[in-house]
Amino acid sequence: MIQKIKLYGQLIKFEHTIFALPFVFASVFIVEKGIPPLDKIFWIVVAAVAGRTAGMAFNRFFDLPFDRLNPRTKNWVSVTGAVKAGEILALAVISSVILVFAAYKLNKLAFYLSPVALLLLIIYPLGKRFTNFVHLLLGAVYFIIPIAVSVALKGTVEISAVFLGLGMAFWVAGFDIFYALQDIEFDRKAGVHSIPAKYGIKKAILFARIFHLLTFIFLILTGYYGGLGYIYYGGLVILTGFLIYEHSIIKENDLSKINVAFFTVNGYVSILYMVFVILDLWLG
Repeated sequence: MIQKIKLYGQLIKFEHTIFALPFVFASVFIVEKGIPPLDKIFWIVVAAVAGRTAGMAFNRFFDLPFDRLNPRTKNWVSVTGAVKAGEILALAVISSVILVFAAYKLNKLAFYLSPVALLLLIIYPLGKRFTNFVHLLLGAVYFIIPIAVSVALKGTVEISAVFLGLGMAFWVAGFDIFYALQDIEFDRKAGVHSIPAKYGIKKAILFARIFHLLTFIFLILTGYYGGLGYIYYGGLVILTGFLIYEHSIIKENDLSKINVAFFTVNGYVSILYMVFVILDLWLG
């Protein structure tokens, strides 16, 4: 059982939850202007983890034909058969049910809107079959996180949650472009759509820079409409430094540091953003 859990963790890359959960908590504090009831936090976290698990499982299930052919993914547990296709689909379905149930426990509006989240989780892995801007579909998944938090806590959509959602959307879309640079040649041969496969490395990096500039703008607007102060904006300056560093190590003729940019730098960005939001609300 322990070994199977480890395999499932590898399947959904559970460690990547670090990209999403800090933004979930940041959304909670921005919308609530403090700490909401613990039961609300519990069900929001359950919904977030279940949603991410469902999204990754759907992604692995629908991408199996590509992953079996891609040299980079040939040793993934979904490809080797360590986790069967039926198990992957079952995990996706069970996680989806948990997401819907968590939404139900939060409030009726969250429950009624939960199918929208599920639809996006399914559309994203299919999107690489028909649009080069599939990265924005992934961004749309992250866009709804603060929206969902706002609905769960307030029953309405706060304007600050909208701008935070937009910031998260372009942040994740930008680093997803970097991630896709690894498979540019394979994607072109296999017919997988992406910005790098369509426009090449140089223009793809430019797209990522534009997306992350938009991230910075939307996070400023989040602070303004969320009533945040100098600690928050000072934090944004530091986060911008991380993003600049991320872009400085990804070069057209040197993609060797993609994993550093993708895993390490983005992990710091999400955690530090949460920390600066909390510090501003408590000390500002």
